[in-house]
Amino acid sequence: MFGLIGHLTSLTHAQRVADKLGYPEYADSDLEFWCMAPPQVVDEITVTSITGQKIHGQYVESCFLPEMLAGGRVKAACRKILNAMALAQRRGLSITALGGFSSIIFENFRLDSLRRVRNIDLEVQRFTTGNTHTAYIICQQLQLAAQRYVMDLAAATVAVVGASGDIGSAICQWLAAHTQLGKLLLVARDRQRLEELQANLKQGEICSVEDALPRADFIVWVASMNQGMVLNPQVLRDPCVIIDGGYPKNIASSLQRQGVYVIDGGMVEHSLDIEWNIMQFLNVANPARQLFACFAESMLLEFEGLHTNFSWGRNLITLEKLDLIGQLSRKHGFRPLMPEA
Repeated sequence: MFGLIGHLTSLTHAQRVADKLGYPEYADSDLEFWCMAPPQVVDEITVTSITGQKIHGQYVESCFLPEMLAGGRVKAACRKILNAMALAQRRGLSITALGGFSSIIFENFRLDSLRRVRNIDLEVQRFTTGNTHTAYIICQQLQLAAQRYVMDLAAATVAVVGASGDIGSAICQWLAAHTQLGKLLLVARDRQRLEELQANLKQGEICSVEDALPRADFIVWVASMNQGMVLNPQVLRDPCVIIDGGYPKNIASSLQRQGVYVIDGGMVEHSLDIEWNIMQFLNVANPARQLFACFAESMLLEFEGLHTNFSWGRNLITLEKLDLIGQLSRKHGFRPLMPEA
């Protein structure tokens, strides 16, 4: 059985969903209450592959909210993720994906040093970040967007914002190995890690986000948005394709302009309906079939009996793993989500 660890996008969103799920005490409570609330299994899931194979899973709501990362509540945020992982392990889930901020918190705050959760020693082989599948899907979305909007990647400038991160560096590796690009712009806050990436790729130009955006035909955004950051759509090229790989996906609302096309990055659509309820609360157009690629990774691993931390650690995604997860994704009926033409 597989698992998904998720969270909602804000306190307001969480209160609204809690009310619909029948948790009135959560719906009527403030952030302090949510900081203390334990994780809950809120959904049972059944997924059928196009091969005919059927698997079952559970959705674990961590009760983490992004507001906890501000105002001195980082410890509460870390506790949420560890407790959700412990619950998944107690439930006997063989492979569980850490969705949204879950994997970022685990890695950035080095929670691997705190694997003892009450009376449970976390077995990390039971968990995956899902970042390999996310990176693969974003690369496919980039290629499909080039076809859709009749843009030649061989003559295009592609900016990867968040290039030194786990997903960003994997995307850059894949692009360098599988495509001919006009120019690759590497954007991130950590200059040293960007220089290491550039050396490994043997290509790419390091530049700031301010310099990159006006030059890019394609923008792959896989970085967190700095608080107060304002993006000016008027500086973007026409046409310009933006693949928003963040969570929550908020670039489209700030960059609306003719000639700018925003794609929900790292999202997939399954060929068959999935039996679950939770996705109807996560703002997708077709909740029976559309989901985050990181969640789909745990499903793929369950289909294949690969109960291992397939995506784990920082900048450890290889081309071989990208190719393998891509093969499994196609085998079981997942495809990159693209906007309707």
